[in-house]
Amino acid sequence: MRIIAAGSGSVPCSVAIMRILQLCNKPPYPPIDGGSKAMHNLTRGLLDAGHEVKVLCISTPKNSLDLEQIPADHRQRTGIEGVFVDTSVNVVDAFTDLLTADNYNISRFFSPDVDIRLIRLLSESSFDLVQLESLFMTPYIATIRRYSKAPIVLRSHNLEHVIQGRLAIGEKNILKRPYRKFLAKQLQDYEMAVLDRVDAVVAISPSDAAHFADHGTRTPIVTVPFALDPSEYEVEEQPRGGKITFFHLGSMDWLPNEEGVHWLLDEVWPKVLAQRPHARLDLAGNKMPENLLRKEVPGVRIRGRVKSAQTFMRDRQVMVVPLFSAGGMRVKIIEGMAMGKPVISTPIGAEGIEYTEGLNILLGQSATEFAKHIIALDEAPDYMRMLGQEARSLIESRYSIRNTVQDLLDLYQRLVKA
Repeated sequence: MRIIAAGSGSVPCSVAIMRILQLCNKPPYPPIDGGSKAMHNLTRGLLDAGHEVKVLCISTPKNSLDLEQIPADHRQRTGIEGVFVDTSVNVVDAFTDLLTADNYNISRFFSPDVDIRLIRLLSESSFDLVQLESLFMTPYIATIRRYSKAPIVLRSHNLEHVIQGRLAIGEKNILKRPYRKFLAKQLQDYEMAVLDRVDAVVAISPSDAAHFADHGTRTPIVTVPFALDPSEYEVEEQPRGGKITFFHLGSMDWLPNEEGVHWLLDEVWPKVLAQRPHARLDLAGNKMPENLLRKEVPGVRIRGRVKSAQTFMRDRQVMVVPLFSAGGMRVKIIEGMAMGKPVISTPIGAEGIEYTEGLNILLGQSATEFAKHIIALDEAPDYMRMLGQEARSLIESRYSIRNTVQDLLDLYQRLVKA
């Protein structure tokens, strides 16, 4: 840690510049989904605050690191590099770990190649703090402890056992249901055990922090939500008298999104059409299943990945978030709110966001409630605009990256001084 003089006028103040190693379970660039955006935005925030960040990530078949896509300045400032790991699900390995009680969801992210690169990095360089992005990077804790004295912070993006538990409740396949319950219990045991192996936990939502705290650990737990730079999200005035298009945007290779979209189309949308036959809904997302792309529903347009998420959201009016199995917090909701979009969500979809229901978001647990909100906004454009304006105000006051990074740095400074 370096100390430099900073400040204005004749009374400078001392600022401790930290060197942080950020270990990521997938490339943080390009920031194309919630996880990568959470990692990338935090990296930028730390750099903008004057600290040094070294990024080492896992490059996978699903998410590969392409250095040529990364701006030269960002490459230079972070020294970002990736190590390829085949994290594809292997049925034989999964079954073997089931028999041995190992956690395959976690162990498939461990690689000797990453371990060797980490050993060399820690042997050649000194870091003030090591940040693990998600539970999937915790298999490297032992190596970090062996080769570094830096505090280790786990940044939890989701409570993985909560997601699996909720998926188990909604699982209709009687053969898969007990397996998901087993995975949920296995993940819970692992997540709770790892608390005592790190120096602090940064939860992405208050509800996640409460789950950790209920375990009774003495490890410090703080909440630092996903945040962004509001100035990068343009707010366009909602057209008066124009057609309203509802939309959902999300990666469709994530099971909770697929589950929610099917519910939206099968349970909610028919109730909407019964009262608003000309209502419009646009669905888009990476890895859109073929059965959905072929599905024909009145008023609904379904497509796969879009070139620009912001452009897609900008050209539509109301975001819908039909989630029942999620954990953490939904990055797309924060981005939609930043663009002044009204949001209709399930309570689980809105978890982790400090909303005021009816003022800056609408919540519907049942298909009837969800449809009622869609119909209400389709009939009341002035209320729709008010919701969007209040949503933007919430983002500016609570989810600006500058504010949240400072909360994180307060924790880091305490850990480094301890």
